[in-house]
Amino acid sequence: MNIRQLLTVLISFMACGAAAQSVYPGQHAGKMVADTGVPVKAYSFDLKDVSLLPGRVRDNLERDSAWIASIQVNRLLHSFRTNAGVFAGLEGGYESVPKLGGWESLDCDLRGHTSGHLLSAYGLMYAATGSELFRLKGDSLVNGLAEVQAALGPSGYLSAFPEELINRNMRGKSVWAPWYTLHKLLAGLIDQYLYADNTEALAVARKMGDWAHGKLNGLPDETRRLMLRNEFGGINEAFYNLYAVTGNTRYRDLAAFFYHNDVIDSLRDGVTDFGTKHTNTFIPKVIGEARNYELGGSVDSRAISDLFWHEMTEHHSFVTGSSSQKEHYFAPDRMADFINGYTGETCCTYNMLKLSRHLFCWHASPEVADYYERALFNHILAQQDTATGMVCYFLPLLNGAYKVYSTPEQSFWCCVGSGFESHAKYAEAIYYHTAADTLLVNLFIPSRLTWRERGLTVTQTTEFPADGRVTLTIDDAPDAPLAIALRYPSWSGKPTVRINGRRQSIGRATPSSYITLNRRWKAGDTITVDYPMSLHLATVAGDADRGALLYGPIVLAGNLGTEGMQSPAPFSDPTVRNDYYTYDYHVPATLPDTIAIDRANPGRSITPTGEPLHFRAPNGVELLPLYDAHHHRYVVYWHLR
Repeated sequence: MNIRQLLTVLISFMACGAAAQSVYPGQHAGKMVADTGVPVKAYSFDLKDVSLLPGRVRDNLERDSAWIASIQVNRLLHSFRTNAGVFAGLEGGYESVPKLGGWESLDCDLRGHTSGHLLSAYGLMYAATGSELFRLKGDSLVNGLAEVQAALGPSGYLSAFPEELINRNMRGKSVWAPWYTLHKLLAGLIDQYLYADNTEALAVARKMGDWAHGKLNGLPDETRRLMLRNEFGGINEAFYNLYAVTGNTRYRDLAAFFYHNDVIDSLRDGVTDFGTKHTNTFIPKVIGEARNYELGGSVDSRAISDLFWHEMTEHHSFVTGSSSQKEHYFAPDRMADFINGYTGETCCTYNMLKLSRHLFCWHASPEVADYYERALFNHILAQQDTATGMVCYFLPLLNGAYKVYSTPEQSFWCCVGSGFESHAKYAEAIYYHTAADTLLVNLFIPSRLTWRERGLTVTQTTEFPADGRVTLTIDDAPDAPLAIALRYPSWSGKPTVRINGRRQSIGRATPSSYITLNRRWKAGDTITVDYPMSLHLATVAGDADRGALLYGPIVLAGNLGTEGMQSPAPFSDPTVRNDYYTYDYHVPATLPDTIAIDRANPGRSITPTGEPLHFRAPNGVELLPLYDAHHHRYVVYWHLR
């Protein structure tokens, strides 16, 4: 059965619900053993509380579900079984299982990382769809990993590669990123416990934690600092989360072991010069600090997280909310010099959205919600090919570039793995609530919320971003008054708010704030909000004559056609060495990437075509949302005159 056929089957029995990876205040009641109760202003809803309704966002989730459903568990377990030498239980043995390629091939140091991502994704998709298929696939993968762990010996070590890769890391020898891979695996096992109630997964995770404690406890600080020079992903966050669900302080100590002084100390001291450090190595370390604050109350960790988030979103993010070029930082005041074909590693945005959720819970800040919306719609949504469900590693911003997608069996880049998760959890940040009976509506995505503790059920219907109208219908109402706070986005003109058709005052609310409606609601009440949307320009640091066009929060791309594009798609031939970091887009020299517009009021120069979110530039080029720009060249940052 191919992906398109699987999609047809899965859609027939989906009952979509929200999904989230990581742990945020308010989630997983009854499973959090360790909690210091640090003060927060907003709480996340659990997965069972939010359902996605049909629309452009849910379409991405459905394509993702089809792809992850098509991946055979035995193929994922192949490298693990190879490492442990356990094929006796497989009919046909070793040779009966087709090998995965790319970053899952047997000669890649990162082999096994995709299984970790998929443990998370299967749990998330089970929560998001209610489909037993994803619970069963998660169960099968966990069962296989438990068998491998037992075969590898009593220490609890579990991986698709020999422990010698860890030893090499500890000696400072050349090796890719073994702790990064173990992070994905450990995080996935915890997610299986949190989202699919798989207690065997937690038992396997505990054994991994015990092995790590035995391996690392008592090591000299010199060895610790040496091994942390290698990328280790978010293993610190994973150990904090393992501590949170078990209460075992050894796992908290392990998390603290991965505090990277060479990177985080400067942030602690207020220094924000990141040089050319590896961006997606940096972000997860700060997410670990966010968890340290939530579980231990560290004031330094909270300050580090706040400072880093603001520096990233205000100085290191492109108009899409993405960051990095060739995965690294660069001088932020020269961003225009780094608009190339290797911008926007998707894992960076995946991790920035995770960090943003922590900060939103602490501050309930509409500024954080504004960034989240920008990055979600313009990068995460845009990562996935609407024809095949495949995903991009980079989101290239080079004029005339195009999106280069993964393949079903020959890629398995890091951004494929994080993409498996991202497209399962769109509903994670639509709604939050306060401790004082206020519902916060952050994102405009068709969905239904059930707030069981307050007896409130709300259905959100909208065509956003094609239209700025959002309607909330109260399906079930509590007996007591309750406040509903509607986000007033930074990009919006003055909204018009009506309750049951009657216009309401929005008081002194301003862009990037909330409009709060407090009353005793009844079933059948409707709230209708019209958010005025308009065209506007965002120039880039380092060149005031380069700018991107947006409609509301949506980045528009100019369709530059298909001249000179490669066919068949790159990366599809496993016998050919393809390097994403030097990929040549063969951009024709004559592409029209210059426009003359009224910079203060682009709407005077740009004309609607009649199709939602489609416009015509003065040079005749069609503009459309970047998230719908597939299989053709495009321009985001125009040369302006």
